[in-house]
Amino acid sequence: MNELKVFDGFGHVLLEVAVALAPLLLLFLILQVWLLKFSRRRFIRVLKGFVLTFLGLSFFLQGVYVGFLPVGEIIGKTMGGLEFGWLIIPAGFLMGFVATFAEPAVRVLNYEVEKASGGYIPQQVMLFTVSLGVAASIALSLWKVWLGIPLWYLVIPGYVLAFILARYSSPSFVAIAFDSGGVATGPMTVTFILTMVLGFASAIEGRDPLTEGFGMIAMVALSPILAVLSLGLLFSRKEKQDERHHAEV
Repeated sequence: MNELKVFDGFGHVLLEVAVALAPLLLLFLILQVWLLKFSRRRFIRVLKGFVLTFLGLSFFLQGVYVGFLPVGEIIGKTMGGLEFGWLIIPAGFLMGFVATFAEPAVRVLNYEVEKASGGYIPQQVMLFTVSLGVAASIALSLWKVWLGIPLWYLVIPGYVLAFILARYSSPSFVAIAFDSGGVATGPMTVTFILTMVLGFASAIEGRDPLTEGFGMIAMVALSPILAVLSLGLLFSRKEKQDERHHAEV
């Protein structure tokens, strides 16, 4: 009977996903009749894509509700109650890296960056850059909760530094950096890491999860911006060195 609990509330999840996808499907059907006029074969392929998307989102959200959310909270509470609770900080770094490395939205962005730049910015370099940035921000968020540091002590200097780096970065890297901050806050990070941080905050005496547990998403959105802008500066430096080398030759 325990196996059946995995699908408790699954009907509600199916309804939520259907309501979310319905406007997009309706818009596609209208454009198909009025503007797109895809061939029958391509039209059926798009419809199959909608079906797969519907099933994928439904099963993913159900997995989040019955797996990710409870496990993340339990890990945070358990490690927060340990004598060496600070160990969750390096553990959070590792989990943040893995979660971002597996984030579909991050991979799509990196693929498009490589494609748009003609291979100049490899997607693997972008993937490791964004993953390391998010991992560092999660470790910093856990350290903030551990010491009780106010969020704005970290966010305000971080955005000041981001604008300073943007001033000396190329426009292409500035645009990529701010998009990277958006895609990094995807379902893998939000569903698992956020609940872990909240559980960690609730396990520490004197910490209010509402005021100190939240704020991690703001840190996650900021860190890829700083990481990609720093990468842009390295690329700019490499370009100048290459130009200097060609000039000498």
